[in-house]
Amino acid sequence: MGVELVLESVGFTYPGGQRAVDGVGMRLGAGVLGLLGPNGAGKSSLMRVLATLARASSGRVTWRGEDIARKPDALRAELGYLPQDFGVYDALSAREFLAFLAAVKGTPSRQVGERVAQCLEMVGLTDMADRRLGGFSGGMRQRVGIAQALLNDPRLLIVDEPTVGLDPEERVRFRHLLAELAADRLVILSTHIVSDIEASAGELAVMAGGQLRFHGTPEALIADAVGHVWSWTVPSERLAEVRAAHRISRAQRRSDGVEIRVVGEQLPSNDARAVAPDLEDAYLWRLHRTGLAA
Repeated sequence: MGVELVLESVGFTYPGGQRAVDGVGMRLGAGVLGLLGPNGAGKSSLMRVLATLARASSGRVTWRGEDIARKPDALRAELGYLPQDFGVYDALSAREFLAFLAAVKGTPSRQVGERVAQCLEMVGLTDMADRRLGGFSGGMRQRVGIAQALLNDPRLLIVDEPTVGLDPEERVRFRHLLAELAADRLVILSTHIVSDIEASAGELAVMAGGQLRFHGTPEALIADAVGHVWSWTVPSERLAEVRAAHRISRAQRRSDGVEIRVVGEQLPSNDARAVAPDLEDAYLWRLHRTGLAA
């Protein structure tokens, strides 16, 4: 059986009774799935279930046909995971840190050096391998995080909000790296930033309020927003008033005012004009339809 992850009506409830994930169902194969949603949408809770760090309260998840709650080790052997709060030991070099984690993951000692070198090369850190992690930038630390997730050559790679705090150049480099890794793997990238997945994800899933609000191609999400996006130039002194009354995907200052893109049910003004939606617009339109904010 090839790479296949199946979620069947998955739910997760915290011990206090808060429902974080409610009835999520998807069938996923190799490629990049962009999991989009505002903060608090339930994405991280779902990622923890998929990474076998939490057990679903309802429904089930299967990996290659095996229930991961019953046989978690079958998935763990093929899983790479980069959590949002990934930390490193500042006193160690990248090579030492990865060698330590490879040993923890059960890599045979005779293979550790070679595998660590391979992973450092994949993330572009070969020249930095023997520098202490305490001197690494945020982007370099995230690349170490991906390297540790790749130590066991996983078929399923889960990364949770990986670009938070990175500068624009590091974000682009990170997105390209994930796209390259997805050729024969399932990569699940959880984020609230549309640009993180715009160029790399073949499938999208949008979560809000703990529920799956969309699962399909980026093109399908964009097509759904056609006729609901407008360009409108307003005087700068009216911007706050307009923001309070409409959902705005972006704003750009011009010599004659502020050009905004409005997402909504109706034409916001007679001097606004319809425009083709992009992925950011389509995502906001989907959230608008759920009654939830981005």
